[in-house]
Amino acid sequence: MLEEVTHHHPPESPTRARRGYGAWLRDRLAHLPWTVFLSREVIAVFGALAAIVLVLAGATALAEPGPLWKSLYLPLLDIFTMGDPATDESPARRVLQLIAGFVGLAVLPLVVAATMNATEAFRRASVGHPPAEGLTDHIVLVGLGKIGTRVLAQLRTTGHQVVVIERDSNARGVALARQLGVPLLLEDAGAPGVLDRARIRQSRSLLVLTRDDGENLDIVMAARESNPQVRVVMRLYDDDFAATVSRTMRTSYPDATTRSRSVSALAAPSFAAAMMGRHVLGVMPVERGSLLFTTVDVEGHPELEGRSIHQAFRENEWRVLAVGTAVEPSSPGSTDTLGGPRLDRPGFNWRPSQGRILRAGDRAVVASTRRGLDFLMTGVQRHPTGPRCRSEP
Repeated sequence: MLEEVTHHHPPESPTRARRGYGAWLRDRLAHLPWTVFLSREVIAVFGALAAIVLVLAGATALAEPGPLWKSLYLPLLDIFTMGDPATDESPARRVLQLIAGFVGLAVLPLVVAATMNATEAFRRASVGHPPAEGLTDHIVLVGLGKIGTRVLAQLRTTGHQVVVIERDSNARGVALARQLGVPLLLEDAGAPGVLDRARIRQSRSLLVLTRDDGENLDIVMAARESNPQVRVVMRLYDDDFAATVSRTMRTSYPDATTRSRSVSALAAPSFAAAMMGRHVLGVMPVERGSLLFTTVDVEGHPELEGRSIHQAFRENEWRVLAVGTAVEPSSPGSTDTLGGPRLDRPGFNWRPSQGRILRAGDRAVVASTRRGLDFLMTGVQRHPTGPRCRSEP
């Protein structure tokens, strides 16, 4: 529902010049990740196989003098179990054939495994869109769920360069990333080497927005090891855990900018204020707490009514920012579409003097903490007729 009612300009797709099929094919082949076939594991396995073949070829040349091609050809046939039994040849040749067969049994599974791993890595990288080698000063975004998708769309409207990491190829934001032409790695960000392929060392910021708190912390710690100066925004659910992580990260990396935000803590003030029946104008996170901006009718509030703005101030709980006239919601032009006050009408004074007395009939814009708002709501007095009495919490 929130996505449906949110109005924003959809990100524009990058303009692509129309080119012929041959040019498109050459560009596609040039950007394929051929380097995965030159990984350390593949080179080690095939290098060991080549060394074994050369040793067996030298031994075959000594045992069976002949052309060089035959000395290489026969060991290869034996290793791949494609040769005939050497029953009519010399004992040395028969021994070498047995040795080559055992070597083939030991080496071939490694060759197949290394080839399959390289092929799978090539397939994953081909499905995605790895960043260019010269990319710098970009933002690495991990997670393309509901929040990650909307963050990506917003970043693209501001012109930032983004590299996205998402392990689920069916995630809701993958299609958007491909549509925008954003570099995309369909891999687990916590796996070794993935952040390096996203060029985390050359990046300016890291946004980790997956649903798993522990996984987010692991990714951030790995990124900090590669780039201690990278700016990090980490999504965490548990507020106590977020506070602990924030303190620890700031202690471990004092020169870096670290902020952690708890989703539940950010959402709680709005829900709590809505349940109290007050129109919340906005919520601003301040370190581990939040400031709520709301409107309060002065009448019935002993902490406000009859006091000056200076006297109504309570440290760490609330402060009066503006004063206007409380108008009934039925009056024309007095409310907005949400039923709250129109703060842009001339009746609000945003620079009231500290000696201004708050009276019944005034409406105040208040910045408060959650505790202060709760006190204001529970301490209100109702006196439509007769004497005033303080309501019980």
